[in-house]
Amino acid sequence: MRTRTALTLVGSVAALTLPFIAPASAADTVLTTGSLGGTAVAVGDVLTAPLATGTSATLYSSATGTSGIKCTTSQFTATVTDNPTAPGTATESVSGQSFDSSSCTSNVLGVTGVTSITVDNLPYTTAAVSDGTLTVTPASGSTIQTTVKLTTLLGSITCVYQAPSLTGTASNTDTSINFTSQAFTKTSGSSLCFSAGYFTAKYAPVTDGGAAVYTN
Repeated sequence: MRTRTALTLVGSVAALTLPFIAPASAADTVLTTGSLGGTAVAVGDVLTAPLATGTSATLYSSATGTSGIKCTTSQFTATVTDNPTAPGTATESVSGQSFDSSSCTSNVLGVTGVTSITVDNLPYTTAAVSDGTLTVTPASGSTIQTTVKLTTLLGSITCVYQAPSLTGTASNTDTSINFTSQAFTKTSGSSLCFSAGYFTAKYAPVTDGGAAVYTN
């Protein structure tokens, strides 16, 4: 009787303990696909994301204003270069960030159209921390740069904006990446180019081969 009781007790303890053991297939890396703790994103995988549905990427002349440029189509592409055990910091190489000029408009006085928006000096490095913090930095000795070409009442103009780095956040709610009022300084361009630019955009969903990417 004592033996049976002891075996029953051991079995009960095991039954209570098992639910707390992570499945053998669960990943413990910073970036996973499918779900939190899902399949590890492999180094070399390419991540992509369009603008979140119903949102726009904006470059406004002030952090709180609405004067500037708005685009409804944009996408980024990044290759995973390191995906360590969580908690930690995964890194990516941003090789492309495009803006469809046909989706861009400007409400700046004297500007009649947006010819192109080009992100220069790629690739950039993105550090994705387990707490959701993102930092985008250029190569050593370089800078984050965006060149904007506009059509104005006086002809075509080119405006160049630079920033030392960008800071954003990743959300697992909708597997998004958010940038809010990231400050750029005008380094060249006519007086019709606003003197400072503040970039805001929400990209979602971030995917790896069609599977949503989560930050652990």
